[in-house]
Amino acid sequence: MTLPNWLALGALIAVCLLFWSLRQFLLLLFAGLVLAMALCTLVGSLRERRPMPRAMALGVCLVGLLGILGITTAVVVPPFVDEFSLLLTKLPRAASTLIALAVGGLDHISDAVYGIDAVPDLSQVISGDFSLIPDGATLASGVGTGFISLLGIAGNLGSGTLQLLFVVAVALMISVQPESYRSVGLQLVPSFYRRRARLILNQIGEALSSWMVGVLISSLAVALLCGIALSLLGVKLVLANALIAGLLNVIPNVGPTLSTIFPMAVALLDAPWKAAAVLGAYVVIQNIESYLITPSVMHHQVKLLPGLTLAAQLLFTVIFGPLGLLLALPMAVVLQVLIREIVIHDLLDPWKKRPSARTT
Repeated sequence: MTLPNWLALGALIAVCLLFWSLRQFLLLLFAGLVLAMALCTLVGSLRERRPMPRAMALGVCLVGLLGILGITTAVVVPPFVDEFSLLLTKLPRAASTLIALAVGGLDHISDAVYGIDAVPDLSQVISGDFSLIPDGATLASGVGTGFISLLGIAGNLGSGTLQLLFVVAVALMISVQPESYRSVGLQLVPSFYRRRARLILNQIGEALSSWMVGVLISSLAVALLCGIALSLLGVKLVLANALIAGLLNVIPNVGPTLSTIFPMAVALLDAPWKAAAVLGAYVVIQNIESYLITPSVMHHQVKLLPGLTLAAQLLFTVIFGPLGLLLALPMAVVLQVLIREIVIHDLLDPWKKRPSARTT
């Protein structure tokens, strides 16, 4: 290799290292872009129905979103705080009940296999003294102290708040003048490729907008089904748990699993069978969402292969952490468009096989 080639290779390695060191900043910037795309989609839909200046439409959308956020917080947070305190006080009793049920089940299985008198009764072997389980007050105090210590060790809540403010600020600035920022981005592309880059950016925007609409419809359907199931089972906090299920549905695979924890815990306080019924209902709902709702909704939307979705979640979680898991799907949508348009259409499709050499 010549000296210019070595210099070019060194510059490429330096740029890659720079991007790697700035990966958290770039992820926050991407989060701002996704939020800006959501705002631009809302503003565009509003202006199509009610012609008005862009600034006014953006203000209306922001006021509406803040109102929805405030109502959701008022509905979800206070009941969850009360029920969580009650859960901490009754958790030892629930744990004792579960242990007793498990021991009774093992006794029945042992009697059926070995006979009634063949083995000692497990309920006598296990004395039933669950004094090692802390009482509710001690458990609540310990959890509270541990949570405060965890915040102190992990750090700095102010840093997270600043990151959130940065994402919101980037989204708002881009939403006010999206075309101006798009033009600035296109200036970084070589002149011969700018027209093609503009088309690719438009396709990325359409793909993200379609994905957002599909996820919104799917999440609303999941929230409605969870609300109906919890109402039929008589579980408390139906509205709050349904909202949580709809919100966590945005995170595939992991979100639905997390959404079952609290309703199962609340149901366990009433009866153990209710917790099992809640788990079964959520499994059925997630299968309906995965195999019926999502394919129907996404039929004319963006199509992501399940393997690509799972691989993107694992890869971006390892690289970026929890925020990477949250943004795995929109990043996968963008990568899918980039690979299809740049790698396949622009690089691979124009290639032609060389004519085979004639054999003499």
